[in-house]
Amino acid sequence: MIEIERLPQLREPVLVGAMSGWVDAGFAGAGSAALLVEQLASGSPFAHLDLSDLVDLAASRPSVHLVDGATREIAWPRLEFVAGHLGADVVVVAGPEPSLRWSTVSDEIVELAQRLAVRRAFLLGGMPAATSHRWPVEVAATATRRSLAQELEPVREDYEGPTGFQTALQLALAEAGIDAVGLWAQVPGYLAGSASPPAIAATMRRLGELASIDVRLRTLDAQVDDYLERVEAGLTERPDVAEAVQAIESGGGDRIPSGDELAREIERFLRDQ
Repeated sequence: MIEIERLPQLREPVLVGAMSGWVDAGFAGAGSAALLVEQLASGSPFAHLDLSDLVDLAASRPSVHLVDGATREIAWPRLEFVAGHLGADVVVVAGPEPSLRWSTVSDEIVELAQRLAVRRAFLLGGMPAATSHRWPVEVAATATRRSLAQELEPVREDYEGPTGFQTALQLALAEAGIDAVGLWAQVPGYLAGSASPPAIAATMRRLGELASIDVRLRTLDAQVDDYLERVEAGLTERPDVAEAVQAIESGGGDRIPSGDELAREIERFLRDQ
């Protein structure tokens, strides 16, 4: 299913994945993947997986653009694979999650990862959480084995409920002997539906630490400051949200909700979307 234009010559690369469709609060996963691709030295696409028959096109709509100013061409949804170097060799796979045949698509990605001798995989996303935008963004991790989890504090251990394709892929990679880590930025529920530079920056920082890749965050500094200023300004116009933020901040130290609370927040977030 994966169409390979050329197989890049890499040395034990890190695989980084972000598939939209399931929860990606603050666009922490998609934003991080896009920024990572921009920063890759000699980064270039080398393969793709056509999803036109595997997604709900009413949800992941194709786009149309003009060719030569006259002819229309449709770009169908697909997963793009990009390889490059950023302190270590990196392969990024990004795009919408499939609606069908998860096992088959997972197996295809795992087989490609094995051919490229991937040493570890990181799957990125964002979760709505009972946290404040005034607090540092925590990035909780999920691991496929206990010894790996010990390297990844804080670890997300109490969530059970609906899940997405990335979790299925994480488990498939683990079954193939590739360590796979999920990184989930904890994004304030009241800001989950728009891009969050703080969440993207936190996800990128955590990825850089764990994957030993040289991510650059200075490009986000001004965006983070501007974002926080706009949020504070917006709260003056939304006293109901400001009151909720104060309640969160006075409620204490556990910034990550329980599994049941998180499942309810996820379902509410998806309905809103």
